[in-house]
Amino acid sequence: MEAFTFNTIDTILLAATGVLLIIQLIYYLGLYNRIHIRNTADRKGEIHFTQELPPLSVIICARNESENLRCFLPAILEQDYPQFEVIVINDGSTDESEEVLTLLEEKYRHLYHSFTPDSARYISRKKLALTLGIKASKHDWLVFTEANCKPASNQWLCLMARNFTPRTQVVLGYSGYEPCKGWLHKRIAFDSLFTSLRYLGFALAGKPYMAIGRNLAYRKELFFSQKGYSTHLNLQRGEDDLFINQVANGENTRVETDSNAIVRMQPVERYKDWKEEKISYLATARYYQGSQRYFLGFETFSRLLFYAAFLTAIVLGVLHFHWIVASIALFAWLLRFTVQAFIINKTATEQKEQRHYYFSLPLFDILQPLQTLKFRLYRVYRGKGDFMRR
Repeated sequence: MEAFTFNTIDTILLAATGVLLIIQLIYYLGLYNRIHIRNTADRKGEIHFTQELPPLSVIICARNESENLRCFLPAILEQDYPQFEVIVINDGSTDESEEVLTLLEEKYRHLYHSFTPDSARYISRKKLALTLGIKASKHDWLVFTEANCKPASNQWLCLMARNFTPRTQVVLGYSGYEPCKGWLHKRIAFDSLFTSLRYLGFALAGKPYMAIGRNLAYRKELFFSQKGYSTHLNLQRGEDDLFINQVANGENTRVETDSNAIVRMQPVERYKDWKEEKISYLATARYYQGSQRYFLGFETFSRLLFYAAFLTAIVLGVLHFHWIVASIALFAWLLRFTVQAFIINKTATEQKEQRHYYFSLPLFDILQPLQTLKFRLYRVYRGKGDFMRR
């Protein structure tokens, strides 16, 4: 019977582990599982889509992206969609972008390109470029992506447009990276997947709070009614996440997660580039309105506390030969890991991600919040909060 008695420390550790486990399961089953739930409902025909395919404008900002434009722009121009235009704003490129765009315009009559004036003195030239593209567009629905991105299929625009119901003003799409070998790429791919679980999960729960401009659509009238990016012109970025944070709500926003509507970005080759991208998002995240970022911060905090309580219980149980304590703590971790691995890998499979996470999952699970803290501290130390994301 002595083996089944717990001292005060054991009781506190096991109680804390249990409470934190419940909190974590609520997040995974209630939030991070929503992409999978949405995909299941789609397969069963339980989601209402519009049958209309209104004309739309695809807008891309490009700076020194000649090779990417040559390789990936045809996949956008050759979408199986009845009526659309593609507008590329050449933002002061010094490579062969102008020549590439001119040649492509000869082949594709629905491609148009312009440029940002050299004399422009905007803090964010990307916001200026996108604003010029929006003003030049002919259609009410605007679809945004980036020059280094490629749609997963020629049905991308059709799948995004099936969400253009009369009440809809914003459509968020799933984006990821092309598969690539190496530790850095696996780390980046996990971070991208987990970010999608978070912001698309909240949008599917009726609480959208941000977007990523690689796969995004909204109405032109919405842009002008909000005076464009005027509320954050003093920041170098925020053209996607801050704008959507300002205009999206549970009534006017829909999410498209079909695997044929995914947009893939080319792998990041250098850690430095990924770090700058993460820091630039952190620079704008502090301006988000709404409680979502606090809920996500609480998830991260409870996750780290769960690991601390679980590991402490394991260590004390082993040191004191109290195997029941160690076993209960281990069972709590295994239960969370099983739920976590199922949801993350099921979603990865449905979104045609090439990587899956089993043995590496606990490592990335701890590394992800630590690296975010590292980037946040780096931004504060450097003293600059806003960077142009390219």
